[in-house]
Amino acid sequence: MPNVNPTQATTRGRLLALSALLASVFVSHATAIGEAGGARVTRPPLDLGTRWELFVDNFLVASTQGAALKLHEPRRAEVVLVLDAPWEGPTSAYFAVLRDGDVIRLYYRGSVAGSDHSDNQVTCVAESRDGIHFTRPKLGLIEVNGSKDNNVVWRGVESHNFAPFIDQNPKATPDARYKALAGLKQPGRNWHQGATPGGLYAFASADGINWHKIRPEPVMTKGAFDSLNLAFWDPARDRYTCYSRIFENKVRAVQSVPSADFVTWGEGASNRYAPDVPYEHFYTSATLPCPGAEHLLVAFPKRFVTDRKKIPEHSGPGVSDAVFMSSRDGQFWDRTFLEAWVRPGPDQKNWTDRNNMPAWGIVESSPGEWSMYISEHYRWPDCRIRRLTLPRHRFAAMNAGARGGEFTTHPLVVGGNRLVLNYATSAAGSIKIELLDAAGHPLPGYSAADMPPLYGDELDATARWKKGPDLSALKGQTVSLRVQLKDADLFALRFAD
Repeated sequence: MPNVNPTQATTRGRLLALSALLASVFVSHATAIGEAGGARVTRPPLDLGTRWELFVDNFLVASTQGAALKLHEPRRAEVVLVLDAPWEGPTSAYFAVLRDGDVIRLYYRGSVAGSDHSDNQVTCVAESRDGIHFTRPKLGLIEVNGSKDNNVVWRGVESHNFAPFIDQNPKATPDARYKALAGLKQPGRNWHQGATPGGLYAFASADGINWHKIRPEPVMTKGAFDSLNLAFWDPARDRYTCYSRIFENKVRAVQSVPSADFVTWGEGASNRYAPDVPYEHFYTSATLPCPGAEHLLVAFPKRFVTDRKKIPEHSGPGVSDAVFMSSRDGQFWDRTFLEAWVRPGPDQKNWTDRNNMPAWGIVESSPGEWSMYISEHYRWPDCRIRRLTLPRHRFAAMNAGARGGEFTTHPLVVGGNRLVLNYATSAAGSIKIELLDAAGHPLPGYSAADMPPLYGDELDATARWKKGPDLSALKGQTVSLRVQLKDADLFALRFAD
């Protein structure tokens, strides 16, 4: 293969990504593109059915005036676990959280430093009923430091990055209800390009506690893998997908790899972004289908800034934060929001290397409240994990300030007999919605003047006009929504029955 200048390769990759994006938008999404040079150009309307659509990108948005997408940060809540057990330690990392019935399980690597390939690394599990108070179950499975009185479920080099999930594949067998990927490439020349032996092994478990390898050989060998190489069942695409670590032009990057059976994996495809998005080190990706809107993939990469060192006396270089991005096809990723989703904050121990790493997974800790988790104090004696909270689906919103603004959606098929909104306003703010015909005129009875101002803070509010909320007469027809916002956020919407 001829030598390629990294800048040329990056530019070429971005142009290919842009071409793929435009083709995907034209063929797959078949959206209307609104006004173009004064003439309205239409395409087949979006049929959303009754699914939630989140305002994390411009997928629904045809035009705006005084309104724009706005990122919403989660709230830092409690420290839920300090990793100070003898088998854990200051380099414990790579967290995954999931709910199994009434139990929330938090998996992580126990590590007191040393080689990434050390056999002394262990996979630990902590359990909670509320997502706040976690305990270490005494499992009695694996001996560490001469005792089995611990919460360890696996020991060995695979514990470096053990990434479990509950398999939602309808064909999953009871003895493999839990699955995981874990493993590393062996040291050697060009290990980060996948040139050395080793790779990711496939694991299975009936209960999330007792694990076994599905086969003795790695199931994936092309990649770098020195990260949390997560996987999940992707219901929208009817397959398993792994998001794993690769390097592109010496930058930590992410690839997706598909599989029908979790054993045989296809070729990896690098995450792609718009041409104006800077290449940044993504140490982990925390990618998953959005709960309640599984057609949409969301990710929370830990962004690693390698050339900064805030605390001079600290041993390692680099500082990190967490960002947010989304995808509708699993390969092209929308990075409307280049700013941080979670900053390190005033805690100086979070300004040292490899901190602020989001855990994989989202759990509903109380009705309407999502809990996520993020690491803190890496390489410090009180290495720990903290809970983040946010209301359901509130990663970002279409927003306008107190002076007001509006946006219009692409044409949508009315898929239910009412319109449901996830929104928030100030005490003086409001939202009004009118339904437009193909010519852009309000439908009788559904103009902004026919809708009393909607105000408050609700996850499931039904839009109501003077004639009521019922859209039964419009079901199956095509409308556009003109949304008027005043000091308000609209996070998501759906048609519902």
